[in-house]
Amino acid sequence: MALSVSDLPVIYTLLANSLSGDINVRKPAEESLAQFESRPGFCSCLMEVITAKDLVSHTDVRLMASVYLKNSINRYWRNRRDSMGMSNEEKLHLRQKLLSHLREENYQIALTLAVLISKIARIDYPREWSDLLSVLAQQLQSADILTSHRIYLILFRILKELSTKRLTLDQKTYAEEEKLLESIDAHIGLYLKYVESNRSHFIASQFFDYSWHLWQTDVQNILHGFSALAQNASELPHGDIYLTCERWLLCSKIIRQLIISGFPSDAKSMQEVQPVKTVCPVMLNAIRSFFPYYSSFQEKHPKFCDFLKKACTKLMKILIATQQRHPYSFGDQSVLWHVVDFCLNKITNPEPDILSFEEFMIQCMSMMKSVLECKEYKPSFTGRVMGDNRVTLQEMKKNVSSAVAGVLASLLPSDRVVLLCNILIRRYFVLTAKDVEEWYQNPESFHHEQDSVLWSERLRPCAEALYIVLFENHSQVGPVVVSILQEAMNGCPSVSEISPELLLKDAAYGAAAYVYYELSNYLSFKDWFNGALSIELTNDHPNTRIIHRKVALILGQWVSEIKDDTRKPVYCALIKLLQEKDLCVRLAASRSLYFHIEDANFSEQDFSDLLSLCWDSCFKLMEDVLEFDSKVQVLNTISGLIARITEVMPYANKLVQFFQKAWEESSGESLLQIQLLTALKNFVAALGYQSPICYNLLMPILQSVLNVNSPDELLEDSMQLWETTLSHATAMAPQLLGYFPCLVEILERSFNHLKVAASIIEGYIVLGGFEFLNMHAPTLAKVLDLVIGNVNDRGLLSILPLVDVLVQCFPAEVPQVISTTIQKLIVICLSGGDDHDPSKTAVKTSSAAILARILVMNTNFLAQLTSEPSLLAHLQKAGFSNEENILLCLVDVWLDKVDNVTSTQRKTFALALSIILTMRMPQVLDKLDQILSVCTSVILGGSEDLTEEESSSDNMQSSQLQVPSKEFRRRQIKFSDPINQISLENSLRDNLQTCAALHGELFNTAMSKMHPAAFAQLKQALNMP
Repeated sequence: MALSVSDLPVIYTLLANSLSGDINVRKPAEESLAQFESRPGFCSCLMEVITAKDLVSHTDVRLMASVYLKNSINRYWRNRRDSMGMSNEEKLHLRQKLLSHLREENYQIALTLAVLISKIARIDYPREWSDLLSVLAQQLQSADILTSHRIYLILFRILKELSTKRLTLDQKTYAEEEKLLESIDAHIGLYLKYVESNRSHFIASQFFDYSWHLWQTDVQNILHGFSALAQNASELPHGDIYLTCERWLLCSKIIRQLIISGFPSDAKSMQEVQPVKTVCPVMLNAIRSFFPYYSSFQEKHPKFCDFLKKACTKLMKILIATQQRHPYSFGDQSVLWHVVDFCLNKITNPEPDILSFEEFMIQCMSMMKSVLECKEYKPSFTGRVMGDNRVTLQEMKKNVSSAVAGVLASLLPSDRVVLLCNILIRRYFVLTAKDVEEWYQNPESFHHEQDSVLWSERLRPCAEALYIVLFENHSQVGPVVVSILQEAMNGCPSVSEISPELLLKDAAYGAAAYVYYELSNYLSFKDWFNGALSIELTNDHPNTRIIHRKVALILGQWVSEIKDDTRKPVYCALIKLLQEKDLCVRLAASRSLYFHIEDANFSEQDFSDLLSLCWDSCFKLMEDVLEFDSKVQVLNTISGLIARITEVMPYANKLVQFFQKAWEESSGESLLQIQLLTALKNFVAALGYQSPICYNLLMPILQSVLNVNSPDELLEDSMQLWETTLSHATAMAPQLLGYFPCLVEILERSFNHLKVAASIIEGYIVLGGFEFLNMHAPTLAKVLDLVIGNVNDRGLLSILPLVDVLVQCFPAEVPQVISTTIQKLIVICLSGGDDHDPSKTAVKTSSAAILARILVMNTNFLAQLTSEPSLLAHLQKAGFSNEENILLCLVDVWLDKVDNVTSTQRKTFALALSIILTMRMPQVLDKLDQILSVCTSVILGGSEDLTEEESSSDNMQSSQLQVPSKEFRRRQIKFSDPINQISLENSLRDNLQTCAALHGELFNTAMSKMHPAAFAQLKQALNMP
């Protein structure tokens, strides 16, 4: 039953009670509201509560009503299968009511309603709510400050919501009318196109113009108000000025959305975006006009000072976004020159107050970085066909790029580049007193903040990012950096106190570290290390931690420039830094050590003497750090070192103790456990056949992570550790044998890790043998049945080789155990559709090879299986005729695929075909010629097989001395394959005699039809006289 106006008192009471602090009052109210939610008219009642004039003072109830309204509309506006949705009549009423209640005084309610309108617009605009924007535009013409602020709040939310909508149907309607809209972020452009198509020319042409005009008017009003405030005019209405400021910020966001999302990028369209040239210079002037009030408002008017900071930062962000979206329009001299010149001046010569305005300085540096690395501003070296006078798109881009390059060249002459480089290093790279204090209070946090923070969030990382781009674009700064470095080292030869000279040296060392590749042309690392860096480490004064941290950074960054004779001293230096007291220095050393371990030129010989000390230092560091990022960093170093060195055994006990403690302390921290599992996998692999010494550590960990209740995020790394443990096991440990059923639970969850699962199954087959089969035969059958028929061809190709190995190892036992799986393989073989699909062909070929092996090694089983009713039912479902003989159809598959298989599989096919000759089926004689042709070619091509077998034999002999690991046993199985032991020549000779005895004269008739050449080859193959 629908709710009506008469239910409003009840709804109001429930809303009020839902705000009660008494749970006995609140809980029943919430339950009742939840029941009302799905009833027609509930949203209309909420809207009445929000808009009721007599409830204006009841802000809390109205706000709660707006929240319930937003949530209800999210759930019921669309018609869903699980709910009736909302009637069209109620939707129309709500849309009209929302647009009639624009002057909401409470900001939180206004914001909630704006979000609500935008959500409805995403669904209904333009088809069901075509007048949305026209009504808002009309209301703007006569709105007061508050109403216009609310309208712009709504418009911004609408544009933001529509700019993320990419429904194909919505785009197609308008893309057909104007191809440029194909690359536009759909609905901002669609709005303009839609209103134009409906001849609402006023809205289409005036919406941007009106917003821009209001923006400019508001700027003037704001500046006029600020001027009066600066003169201490107390009678000014601060509330109206601030509301104008807020409206102006919303207007700025709308203009940004229209410019960024309302036009295709000019880098693709090569169409000039005129609003860029109109808007950007004016926005830059607005920033200039705001700055004079910044210092005076900091104490007297903090609220407006906050607005100034927000406004200047927002405007600069809009300029950056515009440059990145429309680089060519922004590259016009009327825009680019003034913006870049302004940013350069603020970076190199800021006013004292502006220097403390970090957010804005970051944006200025971000703008410079964006311009310097913009690929559209790089010179193009593409040529053109001689005699071709057409102006291509590439030619147009080349011309614009050349023009922009000229503007940048005039803005950044050599002396200005050198100045910028100097300023970045000497001013922005230098640690502040606040930085030093933060380091002292929490060195671990300081390391990660400096090392991992996004460059665009902090001033120093941003300056470093700009410096790197500057160096890449202007190689002439190389000598400048070397000069600053030399000056800093000479000015601070030793460290005793934190002085400006020390901080400059730290900054210079950082500058040299960040551009190691380019700077190596001007600076010899060997000379620098021997003459300065190594000497720095001999000073143990506490304040040297500042320099030691940068030395650690340099040793990691310059790894590619460290040659043989310097490598060991560098390793020693890093180990020394790992042992220092300061955590920040030790973490920096750990990260740099990791870079060296991962380096292709890492010298284990030079590092071997330091291993014991390195392990102890890393273990101690792991104990001392507290933060997750620190533990992961140290673990990566330990894991990398384990994977890199060849002899882990002498340190195995230390590592086992370390991993035991680290795992116990990582309880509940899945991300840390992932890193530990990776390190453990490397440890097991490094131990190789000696890995059982760590089973007391390993087995409990595997048991805990392979549990069905273990977090999903641990699954991949857990399975890889499991697989590595099996691969390096010398025998099947009882604990490992007991874990196999976990595989069923894992694969029932997902097939995402099927490849690793296949390797795990193979490990159990080759290591566990009959013990494994006897214990887990039903589980194994369940796993195979779960996978085959439920995964794609790629998944099948990873699992089918296991079935082949199973049949090879247990020919008498396995076929009966996995009969359901074998039936599926028969269905795969006898299904068509693989003619033009290589993956399906590979699946069918592998399946056919397995069936051929079963026929050779367990003939009676396959013969019986082909008459099973369940198999016939599966085949019938797959479209296979019951009248056809299954074995004869398999013969056709073997004959068809024999040229697509390996030599062992070819022999298997030939043996299976020769066995078919012994069947009491007269139809076999129709295929006799083809069967004998295949068998003959395999016998006569035996030299190729012999060579392969000899090679396998050699491999076996060379591996006799190896420990019986999974790989060794796999080779054993391959070498002892019964197929290789069976003589095809003898088998064919015997089976031909049986065939002749079975079919008598019919056999002789079939043989007489053979081509003389084929018959001669048969006689040669069987050594017949």
